This record gives sequence, structure tokens and C-alpha cells, in this order.
Amino acid sequence: MTIDELLENFELITNWEDRYRVLIDLGRNLPDFPEEAKTEENRVEGCTSQVWLLCNSLPGEPPRIELRADSDSFIVKGLLAILLLTYSGHTAEEIKRIDIEDIFRQLGLEQNLSPNRRSGFFATVETIHALAEKAA
Repeated sequence: MTIDELLENFELITNWEDRYRVLIDLGRNLPDFPEEAKTEENRVEGCTSQVWLLCNSLPGEPPRIELRADSDSFIVKGLLAILLLTYSGHTAEEIKRIDIEDIFRQLGLEQNLSPNRRSGFFATVETIHALAEKAA
């Protein structure tokens, strides 16, 4: 699934309970995250839930970024899946130009997530930007 396909799917789902189910399903389909990588170094600061993030540089010129993430919260895993759909496979420069706030609005997340989850979502975005820049 691409981020555009997810946006289209969310447009068809008007009930937020159903959207939460989609988020949880997205989170369940995250690629496996190595247990040994659940370290303080890979933990995202600013999240109420535990969130871990790995960033790898894929061969190529310029290198593309591959992200892996995990959380101890099902909803947060779904939010991480959205970020991986949005950012993985892009260059650091492309990542900087992606308007994640617009995607956040289009998905209707701004009015349906708690302030803590919203804050954690954007803390993860900042971490992705920093890791992508470092990996480039």
C-alpha cells in the first residue's frame, strides 16, 4: 500500500472507529523489528508510548532511506506505519520536502488523536528527519 492509497481508503471511511481499526491493522503489518534494537539509542524522545526507530541508507546516488519502527501501542504502531509509507524509499532531500502536516490533515488525524499522540507523532517526524539527514 502507498500513502496515496491509504488517503483514498480513509476518504471512504467516515466512521472514526473504523479508521482506528484500519490504523491498528496497519500497525499489525509493520515489518518485524529486532528485539535487540529496542534500545535507548533507538527510542524516540517525546512519545508517551515506547517508540523505536531504525534508519538505514540504501545503496544508490543519492542514497534512499529505509525505515523500521515499533511501539508498545497498537494505535501508535498504525501511526508509525503511516510514517513508513510516507518516508521509506525516499532520499533525505525528498523527506525534507514532504508535507506531513498536510497528510496528517487529509487523514483527519488532527481532530481525532489526543494531544499526546499528536505530539509523539511529530516528535517521530523530527527524529526521522534527523536520522535521514545523518544517513545521507
